[in-house]
Amino acid sequence: MTDFTYPEPKLFIGGVWLEAGSRDTIPVLDPATGAPIARLPVATQADLDAALDAANRSFPAWRAMSAIDRAAILHRAGMLLRERARYIGHVSTSEQGKVLAESSAEAAASADIFDWFAEEARRAYGRIVPSKFPSVRQNVLKEPVGPVAAFTPWNFPTTIPARKLGAALAAGCTVIIKPAEETPGSCLELARALDDAGLPKGVLNVVFGVPAQISEYLIASPVIKKISFTGSTMVGKHLSRLAADGMKKSTMELGGHAPVLVFEDADIDKAAAMMARSKYRNAGQICIAPTRFYLHDSIHDRFVEAFGRIAGGLVIGNGLDPASTMGPLANGRRLEAMGVLIEDAVGKGASLRTGGARMGNAGNFWQPTILTDVPNSAAVMNTEPFGPVAVTQRFTDMDAVIAEANRLPYGLSAYAFTADGARANALADRIEAGMIGINFSVLTGPETPFGGIKESGHGSEGGIEGLDGFLITKYVAQA
Repeated sequence: MTDFTYPEPKLFIGGVWLEAGSRDTIPVLDPATGAPIARLPVATQADLDAALDAANRSFPAWRAMSAIDRAAILHRAGMLLRERARYIGHVSTSEQGKVLAESSAEAAASADIFDWFAEEARRAYGRIVPSKFPSVRQNVLKEPVGPVAAFTPWNFPTTIPARKLGAALAAGCTVIIKPAEETPGSCLELARALDDAGLPKGVLNVVFGVPAQISEYLIASPVIKKISFTGSTMVGKHLSRLAADGMKKSTMELGGHAPVLVFEDADIDKAAAMMARSKYRNAGQICIAPTRFYLHDSIHDRFVEAFGRIAGGLVIGNGLDPASTMGPLANGRRLEAMGVLIEDAVGKGASLRTGGARMGNAGNFWQPTILTDVPNSAAVMNTEPFGPVAVTQRFTDMDAVIAEANRLPYGLSAYAFTADGARANALADRIEAGMIGINFSVLTGPETPFGGIKESGHGSEGGIEGLDGFLITKYVAQA
């Protein structure tokens, strides 16, 4: 797409696209060059009040619309997303950095998400419960919770908003969404597709600004009945406290630090290839990325060698370059974090097997990195690196390695590789995580629940569980 120009971001409130005008603005930067590519308008308090009013006023008619009619709008939006996937990929890569193939696939996946929830909303059944009183009918009804405030991060700027919007809109909720200020264009393209598909004005509103100010203002409003957040555990805890003040329903998809257990009977080459692709996708900036590799002592070196060959073969460059297989980190903060974590680990005895340094002095490029024999005292064994860094330890005892996998307060995702069926079942039972891949690495899909346990949050954002998060249960006993 040689004629691509990054679109100027706007606010979307009450069905109207609002330019910056006299509002404050925030620069949007290209992570491959560090250069500004746009100015993002900051929502004023009046803008937030207008968004709240729009979500509130449009809710009665939207909830009253049949699930079939809501589904038709979501299907049309999904069709538009597929038609525009290449363009949206350019938007996303320009602001986030991942390679174009990944960004375009993310747009297509968002269409699948809309289609899934469109169909699932048609099956949000209630039920009739047999009564012990012959003249009484007991009905259990499912209803939309109400206007929703949604907050999304920069690492998957299309699919994460799509999960929240698809489920909320399908359920009959109206939405105010605040995407990440680093990556505004991707979510705005979702809004544009929904608007073009005939979504009633005011049902969806998109705002930007200072995250803490916007979240606190929206969550405190009596209009908002549900909060959905994806981001760090620290921020998630803060928003949960704000939601608790109003006893508001919430879904929190927070940080992880995924362990990978590779046993001596596993297919080592297959496991290494599968995990390397997962580790370095989106430059490791994925909450379910495999990071803590617990490798049986008898296969440790062979796995690291196979894993390293794949890491060494990655082509690091601008995500818009078709030759690139890994793009830059999304922002300069991640560069600093990588340097601190790797220096700390090496200082505490870890071996740097490959990578470990920034590439060039323009853009946010970092070498794919492998650290072996990393002690638990190293920060990277306890803090999610959110970058292209894999760390290893050796093990010989199954009970001990499961204890290590469960050691941290996070429980989002985990992976294991073994040819022993009984062992696989035991791992599925004993590993503490909301999502576990055994001899498999793909843990995301519109039809499956996506969410964690412990300090990785609560609730799910896919499957029937994702829709249920935007519904309330009402019991009616009628004589």
